Amino acid sequence: MKIPDSDKTLSEQLRDGNLFAEQCPSREVLKHVTSRWGVLILVALRDGTHRFSDLRRKMGGVSEKMLAQTLQWLEADGFVLRKAYAVVPPHVEYSLTPLGREVSEKVAALADWIEVNLPQVMAARPQPAA
Repeated sequence: MKIPDSDKTLSEQLRDGNLFAEQCPSREVLKHVTSRWGVLILVALRDGTHRFSDLRRKMGGVSEKMLAQTLQWLEADGFVLRKAYAVVPPHVEYSLTPLGREVSEKVAALADWIEVNLPQVMAARPQPAA
């Protein structure tokens, strides 16, 4: 039997997760995974390990700062593995963890759906006045 949320303590609600609750930690994870760059990083890393510069080239338009920040978020969430080599110049590689591979399947399915349905989405947008 499910206990109504109003009968649960805040810590119980947070532990159980409620995406619609303002303080739910799942919102931060959702923000990281579904951000523009988060989705693209997760999809790009499905092909295997990449260096920072490779990811930046692959994702046109991302700033170095935004790419670094998004990689840090995804690493902190346990989706991306960062491996730094003690060489000069610095050599850092990024790959997906098992959890990252799992979430990347989900966002890749969404990205695929968007690509397949893009003509319909574009047709639904209002046309600019001539």
